[in-house]
Amino acid sequence: MKRTARTAVSALAVAGLALGLSACTEAAEKAADQVDKSVNESYEVTYEVTGKGIESIDYHAGDGTAMEPKVQSEKKPATPWKKTVKLRGIMPPAVMPVSLTPADLTCKVIYQGKVIKEAKAEQAMAGGCVAVSPVVG
Repeated sequence: MKRTARTAVSALAVAGLALGLSACTEAAEKAADQVDKSVNESYEVTYEVTGKGIESIDYHAGDGTAMEPKVQSEKKPATPWKKTVKLRGIMPPAVMPVSLTPADLTCKVIYQGKVIKEAKAEQAMAGGCVAVSPVVG
C-alpha cells in the first residue's frame, strides 16, 4: 500500500474510533442519567391483604434505603386491609402478611391501578408480595 493510502486509511480509522468513543460516552451518560432519575424518583403503591386470622402485616413504607428498607408492622389488622405508601427509586414494594389460616390469604401490590404482584394462600405466607420497583422497569 502506498504511503498516502496508508495515511488516509489511518486517518479514517482514527476518525471512526473517535466517533465510536463519542457515541459510547454519550450512551454511558444517558444510562447514568437514567440511573440517577430512577434512584431519586418517588412513586406510590397500594398494598392490599385479604383473609382471616391475620396476625400481622409487615410492609415497606418508604423509610430506610433500597438495600435496607425500614419495615413497618400492623398487628391484628382488620381485613380487608389496604395501605398506600410512597417509596423511592429502586426500593422494592413489599407486603408480607402472617396468618393462622393461610388458605384464604391474598396479598397484592398495586401501582397506577394495575396489580404488579399478587400471591395467594401458602405462597403469600412463604414470601408475601415483593415486586420490582416500577421506576426501574
